[in-house]
Amino acid sequence: MFRNVMPRYEILTDDALQRIERGWMRIVQEIGIAFDHPEALERLRDAGQVVDGDVVRFDPDFVLEHCARAPSEFTLRARNPAHSVHLGGDRMVFAGCAGMPFYREGDIRRDATLADLERMVRLVQAAPELDLAAMPTVEPNDTPLDSRHLDLALAAATLTDKPFYFGALSRENVEDSIAMVRLTFGDTGVDRAPLAAATDGAGGPSLPVTSSLFNINVNSPLRYDERMLEGLLAAAAAGQGCVVTPFLLMGAMAPVTTAAALAQQLAEALTGVALAQLVRPGVPVVLGSFLSTIDMQSGSPAFGGPESAKGLFASGQLARRYRLPWRSGGGGLTSSQTVDAQAAYESQNTMTAAFLAGANLLVHSAGWLESGLVASPDKFALDLEILRVLQAQFTPIGVEDEDLAFDAHQEVGQGGHFLGAAHTMTRFRTCFYRSPLSSTENFERWTARGARDTTARAGEQWRALLDGYEQPDLDVDIRGRLQEYVTRRRAELGD
Repeated sequence: MFRNVMPRYEILTDDALQRIERGWMRIVQEIGIAFDHPEALERLRDAGQVVDGDVVRFDPDFVLEHCARAPSEFTLRARNPAHSVHLGGDRMVFAGCAGMPFYREGDIRRDATLADLERMVRLVQAAPELDLAAMPTVEPNDTPLDSRHLDLALAAATLTDKPFYFGALSRENVEDSIAMVRLTFGDTGVDRAPLAAATDGAGGPSLPVTSSLFNINVNSPLRYDERMLEGLLAAAAAGQGCVVTPFLLMGAMAPVTTAAALAQQLAEALTGVALAQLVRPGVPVVLGSFLSTIDMQSGSPAFGGPESAKGLFASGQLARRYRLPWRSGGGGLTSSQTVDAQAAYESQNTMTAAFLAGANLLVHSAGWLESGLVASPDKFALDLEILRVLQAQFTPIGVEDEDLAFDAHQEVGQGGHFLGAAHTMTRFRTCFYRSPLSSTENFERWTARGARDTTARAGEQWRALLDGYEQPDLDVDIRGRLQEYVTRRRAELGD
């Protein structure tokens, strides 16, 4: 978890903010949002909203009133308290890639398996730059679909002691995941956690606490499908955090203008946040965004471009307007098919924009390739380097008396050099960022050592990281109860 205390880069004027606000308000009031679930429709109708079939037209004041009930900051606890994180404010939380159906290692691209998922979870656990694994890190195509969520929860509980973050694909998926979270923590108090007080681990103010997050994707444009609503209703009822995320590719699931896409993004996300608060006031919710473009010639998704960056700047500014923690649609995103210069510069652009915009939660921070179809450990190592550089870049400059180094000027005087000065000698090991991935060797030494390019060095790095992985301790009784639960539920689900 990183504290980003740098100024935020805000590109919208007050007039622009108000115009976008009027835009989302008009969408929810005049066009409405479809909710493909009878319980959601009943709750919204009982709350006084206009329901016509599966379309709900909202009073914008109702939306704002209920969104204001969500905490602006909260704690996501981990079974290892040292890995608990604080979402909101100036904190940045980084999650690995999630949901890719394919896996690429070197030149081999294939369907992802459970072994690949477990490998990526181990990498997240071993990487100090990452705070949690977003499950599934890849889609394990060799496991039964109906009970796959049990394998994901078991991997999250046993291979890492960082916080739980799941996809929400059905009510059973969410309820089983919460049951396994309870077993992992060895208690039955998960349901009460969001309304209990706890410190942030550093003596800070008391905050609401949750024990797991569930990602709720809007079926854009302007629709929540049955499975996502099952997940949202179950997670909110149990007091677990929801990350409500529209997925907007401008030109496909949203209009081509950024302002229109921003208004749609807020219409979709804020109504989902309001529904969660209607189910359980005060439940932690993260306002999600995922705004990019398509190639207007081919129709393929395009990531890492200038529109994505501007969408991030504006999304962060809007999230702060509504005092909600914000998940940026900006991790290490790229459309590149391989780990090359395109993968690096598109990921760098998206990640830098998220830092400038003040994101609180960044999913797909490491390993994303090929427009989100592929998880790559080689790309994972490259993205970790981007994260390290940006965290150093967004750490404020020291300006204390010792940083001004007047004693060094006294020692060196005019026309000398500082290489051997006492000020340098006491700081040379840590004064500059030293990349573990980049090469600064001269050509002859680089050639003699095999002329390894960045991708080759990245491959060496993630393998070394995996070699250093240590499975976190877990009480043998808890491990046994988790396995028993998986075995029983798999049989009940017919797998």
